[in-house]
This record gives sequence, structure tokens and C-alpha cells, in this order.
Amino acid sequence: MKTWLTRWLVIPAIFAWAVSTAVFAAEKKSSQDDAEARWKRFEPEFVAFGEADRATPPVQGKILFVGSSIFRKWTSVTEQMAPLPVLNRAFGGSRTPDQLARFAQVVTPYAPKVIVYYCGSNDLKADAVAENPAAIFSRFREFSERVRAAQPATRIIFVSSTRSPDRVERWEQVDHYNALARAYCSATPHHAFVDINPTLVDRNGHPRLDLYLADKLHFHPPAYVDFTRVIKPVLTRMWAEVEAETVAKTTVR
Repeated sequence: MKTWLTRWLVIPAIFAWAVSTAVFAAEKKSSQDDAEARWKRFEPEFVAFGEADRATPPVQGKILFVGSSIFRKWTSVTEQMAPLPVLNRAFGGSRTPDQLARFAQVVTPYAPKVIVYYCGSNDLKADAVAENPAAIFSRFREFSERVRAAQPATRIIFVSSTRSPDRVERWEQVDHYNALARAYCSATPHHAFVDINPTLVDRNGHPRLDLYLADKLHFHPPAYVDFTRVIKPVLTRMWAEVEAETVAKTTVR
């Protein structure tokens, strides 16, 4: 009787284990396939980055803008942030897992002393059902922790995900993601949170549609003028801190 009962208890357990293993393997393969497909999309941009670096080798220890197309399309950022030494390495369509997957290519070679980060919008819109903002935030936190592990003194500015008109039904998730990032930056040394959403609405709180392209996600140049107005003062302060620390270390030596 005991042997018979044991068999009937073990068989379902084995079956459940086999099913879960198969599901995990399928999910892992799907994730790998998705990563490979996404790399094919990004690869031309990284080829262009490599060509630009060979033509004009960047100096390490400067300011690095990273993220998705909101930053990639900010083609005037170097001029608008001048005289601050800015390099833009955002790549279009990227999500927070892509920033982690490409960390060694996007961040490590430049050893930046300040990073300005915009990513998460694409995560929030990617699927039919919105991903949990806490999961998206956890990947930004991992990005931050990787930076701090490699270069503890590096500053990070998190630029808020936008409440764009193309995803009104996801604004609650956008706000949640931003709130998590704001709290984290407030509690973490060398971090700052910059909210660009107030620049994108009129006095009644309605989206300024004149700032958006037809897709109601990306921006016309005047929006970047407003972004400069709110980001640059924070970036200027952080860069001054970095330079002061550099002078202090040099003086001690």
C-alpha cells in the first residue's frame, strides 16, 4: 500500500517538474530568439558608433547620454549641452533589458563620470498587457548597480519616462515607474531624478501636441529646447562636483 501510494505521489511531481522545465526552456529560447532579433535591429547603430569612435576617439571620463529613441533623436544634444562634454550613445527602440545587454558596449568603453539615462518607455508599451513597472524599474536599478560597481563615483541622472499622448491608457504605469525611480534616486548617493513631463503640458495639464511628431511619441526640436532647460542645470551642478573631486584628488597627490 505504501509503495503504491508513493508511486502515485511521485508521478504527478515528476510530470509537473517536466512541464515546468519544458516551459522554462521554451521561455529561455524565446528570450534568446528575441534578443537575437533585437540585436539585428540595433546592430547598424552600433556599427555607426564604432565608426564614429574610430574617426574621433572619445575621451574617457566625460558625460554619457544613454537610452532609447527619445535620446537617440536628440541630435542637437551636444550643442545644447555645451560647453559640457557630452557623448550620445542612445539607440532607438531599446528597452531596459537592452541597456543591460549592451552595457559593455555602451557604457564601459567610455568610463563616464556622469550618465544621463532615459529608458523604459518602450518597456511600458511593448506588449498588449503593460509590464509591471516594478520589474522595469528593477532593471534600471541593476544598471545603476553595475555602474557603481565599476565606477563608484559616477553620477547618474534619471530622466522621467514621458506621459506621451500615444499611450494615455498606460499613464498610470508611467507614473508608477517614475515614482519608483524618483524614490531610488533620492535615496541613492550621486543620483538625481529630472522630471521632463511638466515641459510637455500646457497650463491646463493637457499634452502640448505641437511638440510631438505624428506618432505622438517622439518630438519636434522645440521639445528638446525645453528638455535642455530642465536637464542642463542639474547636469552642470553634477559636472562641477566631478571636476571639484578631480582637483581635490590631484591636490592630495
